[in-house]
Amino acid sequence: MTFPEINTLIQSQFGADTFVANTANPQPFLIVPADRLVELCSFLRNDERLFFDLLACVTAIDNGPGESKPDANTMDMIYNLTSIPYEHDLMLRVTVPRNAPVVPSLAHLWRTADWHEREAFDLVGVQFTNHPDLRRILLPTDWVGHPLRTDYVEEEQYHGIKTK
Repeated sequence: MTFPEINTLIQSQFGADTFVANTANPQPFLIVPADRLVELCSFLRNDERLFFDLLACVTAIDNGPGESKPDANTMDMIYNLTSIPYEHDLMLRVTVPRNAPVVPSLAHLWRTADWHEREAFDLVGVQFTNHPDLRRILLPTDWVGHPLRTDYVEEEQYHGIKTK
């Protein structure tokens, strides 16, 4: 199924223009409000015509502070979904405020979300509501900050070890 076909099916289910389709990029994607993410993803996984059985990747992007660019002071969550039996893919983008990056967890829909969301929490600081075990996964539990944020400042030392 192609992106336009998937988009048409989603729009017929949720209403025309509920989710904005961006087709300007080489890989088109749907822009999804955070409060509709779980509802949409449940449909994408459970509808027999789509059957997105794999959450292949979740990426958190810090668009940075400031006012010089249109997406400043936001963070984007990018979700790459795949239907293994139907061999089609879909990308979703959720934009949240940078000062309070909160997105609902998808761990109850796809087990892989557990690890992906913990990584986004650990490295970028995104909070996932209703996550079953939201804690650091790559860095020590006492690490200060989130190293993939654009304004992250590395500490000079960690437990007496120079980091720079």
